[in-house]
Amino acid sequence: MKLHIKNGRLIDPANHIDGLNDLYIEDGKVAAIGRAPAGFVAERVIDATGLIVAPGLVDLSARLREPGYEYKATLESELAAALQGGVTSLVCPPDTDPVLDEPGLVEMLKYRAKTLNKAHVYPLGALTVGLKGRALTEMAELTEAGCIGFAQAEEAVEDTTVLLRALQYAKTFGYTVWLRPQDAHIGRGGIAHSGPLASRLGLAGVPVMSETIALHTIFELIRATGARVHLCRISSAAGLELIRAAKREGLPVTCDVGAHHIHLTDADIGFFDPNARVTPPFRSGRDRDAIRLGLYDGTVDALCSDHTPVDDDEKLLPFGEASPGATGLELLLSLALKWADDYVADQIQGKDERSPIARAIAKISCDAARVAGVPGGQLAVGSTADVCLFDPNARWTVTAAALASQGKHTPFLGYELSGVVKTTIVAGHVAFER
Repeated sequence: MKLHIKNGRLIDPANHIDGLNDLYIEDGKVAAIGRAPAGFVAERVIDATGLIVAPGLVDLSARLREPGYEYKATLESELAAALQGGVTSLVCPPDTDPVLDEPGLVEMLKYRAKTLNKAHVYPLGALTVGLKGRALTEMAELTEAGCIGFAQAEEAVEDTTVLLRALQYAKTFGYTVWLRPQDAHIGRGGIAHSGPLASRLGLAGVPVMSETIALHTIFELIRATGARVHLCRISSAAGLELIRAAKREGLPVTCDVGAHHIHLTDADIGFFDPNARVTPPFRSGRDRDAIRLGLYDGTVDALCSDHTPVDDDEKLLPFGEASPGATGLELLLSLALKWADDYVADQIQGKDERSPIARAIAKISCDAARVAGVPGGQLAVGSTADVCLFDPNARWTVTAAALASQGKHTPFLGYELSGVVKTTIVAGHVAFER
């Protein structure tokens, strides 16, 4: 289909575009920006007056719950949620049931996602068989099946020798290993950030050192192997300082943070709200502020939703018994814009820099695509036409009814946020319209 999107503010951080520009789409690709190609006759015109026309969002962590956890969510429900949130590409961790440690399982997931003809799905393969941290998976076969990298999800590798062998193998074949830094023993069984609040509430704590000890180990292994590692869901100021130093040293590392963690702290647990039970736990206000700064100064490469839908039976329990996780696909854009409004606008006041909105879009589009090594996140001529049209000024209230995801639990229930997606285009076809 030939599409003409007119009168919108086109923001494409990857190509340094921010201004009123028309966008022309043909055969699933971006055909032109600004002026129509010769002989172009649109089959459909979309008036984007008052809207921002941005690349489709790229989410680095979205659990789709298939296979095995369909009672929590399905591919249909979560990909619909992705489109409603403007997300056109998403990376899914391997902690399904069964675990994504065999090529056939990856191929099945890719096939299911393709037949739904919604967002692009990029699976991460399991780094070890069953995520048990003992035997390495057949990474070459999993890559051929469609995996873009290898991860342990929330399972730490206790045997450092196994992790060393995994990084040596990954370096040899150019694979990226995705790790959430957490010590296998310190903080095990913890459910809240170790601090005064957890002590007052009588909650088992997860200390910051669980993250920093793991980071020290990972960096030593990277120095020994040269493997590329992506660090997932960094949660502390101390952890960010170590990553900042590692990047200055030239180590091949990138990192992301969860969208919830740039706004909330351990105080938001309130009166044991199970919706605020997440992994890693919300930390102190100092940690939250450090994450905001790290996202701004580039220490943090990308922002992700850490979308983890949980059903009522596992969430509506006492805080210590509730399953960790929160829905996030439909909140990713709004929470990124909130960061831009609350933090970036103050940082760049009086300076001639990219607009706050452009900075926010970059962290959930081109920067995320670069980290994952996947196409998308930009609107260059000839690129796949994945597009998100949204009203940055429209406001919406986060309610269970407003969420397309099968998971209805988020610590932002009741919040009023800005940023409403009006249209999502995937590979040139209109996949969602409001």
